[in-house]
Amino acid sequence: MTVINDPIYGFISIPRGLLRQIIAHPYFQRLERIRQLGTSTFVYPSAQHTRRSHSIGAYHLCKEAFRTLAEKGEFLFDSEVEQTEAAILMHDLGHAPYSHVLESVFTPNISHEDISLLLMQRINEDLRGELNMAVSVFKDEHPKRWLHELLSSQLDVDRLDYLRRDSFHTGVHEGNIGTERIIKMLAVSEDGHLVVNHKGLYSVENYLMTRRLMYWQVYLHKTTVAAEEVLRGALRRARMLALQGENLFASPSLRYFLEKQEFDKDDPEFIDHYILLDDSDILTALKVWQSHKDRVLAILSSDFINRRLFKANVYDVPVLDEDVEHYRRDIQHHLGITYEETEWLVRKRTVSSRLYNETGEAIGILQQDGTVKPLSEISHIVQGDTVGLKDIKHYLFHQRLS
Repeated sequence: MTVINDPIYGFISIPRGLLRQIIAHPYFQRLERIRQLGTSTFVYPSAQHTRRSHSIGAYHLCKEAFRTLAEKGEFLFDSEVEQTEAAILMHDLGHAPYSHVLESVFTPNISHEDISLLLMQRINEDLRGELNMAVSVFKDEHPKRWLHELLSSQLDVDRLDYLRRDSFHTGVHEGNIGTERIIKMLAVSEDGHLVVNHKGLYSVENYLMTRRLMYWQVYLHKTTVAAEEVLRGALRRARMLALQGENLFASPSLRYFLEKQEFDKDDPEFIDHYILLDDSDILTALKVWQSHKDRVLAILSSDFINRRLFKANVYDVPVLDEDVEHYRRDIQHHLGITYEETEWLVRKRTVSSRLYNETGEAIGILQQDGTVKPLSEISHIVQGDTVGLKDIKHYLFHQRLS
């Protein structure tokens, strides 16, 4: 048995056999080279934790959930427990460097969930079919649907871990949630769905409010989003130059993504290069591109490496075209670049966060009489005019001139 000392939960045990084989696999070890919070480290310097530590934490919560449900009489075969735990360990295998930031640059039509599935299937081939059930749980094809809901729903172990872990490492203590109580309140309804006992209602409400706070204070912080825009801009500019024939410095796998016009997730070459790509490829390239002859690429690369991020203006209404025009003309004058090039240095973006998604799988609350009601029917926080409510902000980003 392998024992991992986790700063959030203490000692986490990984038994010999299948689960330890997954953790030792190169695809899983790659997650150690991808930061969980991407560009949020520009705001919270201590947020250096990785997708690997998050995956192990989610596995721990999954194991705790099974222990709770077993105590309540929910029967599972040992194989179902192990395979679901395997699925949660592998759920983030498909993340690109800097997590969600670069999906829109390299693989806009291929989600990281799709790539996670492909990598799970590859590991399954390596293990000669030992992960067949884990794949079916991940794809929501297992007869016990609540196993998939434990991994992917509006109240799953993935979200429970990342909220608590991200809160810990950023120091945003308001983001800390009572994962233990929520897990203790879990149950399986008569129709086979994961639900929460009515005694856990306030804990679920706190979880939703905490998630809202973390999105605006951490994940969608204006500096975090500004850093994302700089990073995306640098890679898009590099890709544009590479497609025009420019021989850019890059690792072989990064070069593959810069120079190829379209990607097919079923192409073995695509996956072969994807699994070799991590944060270090991006940082190394940006360091070199700072001195590139293309002025825009050099500026964006230097901005990211030296934390000279775009200035972010935040509005409650959509950004006006004349505001964009003003900044573009100003930057053109000060930097001596063409007007067309200023498009890379002035960006606008609308971001939103939803408190609760009533169109998705609803969080069910188990009543004393055994019936299950949707959270939106009984929560004073999530009901009426607030159901499905979106918080929306409009950002205007521009290159700093001083």
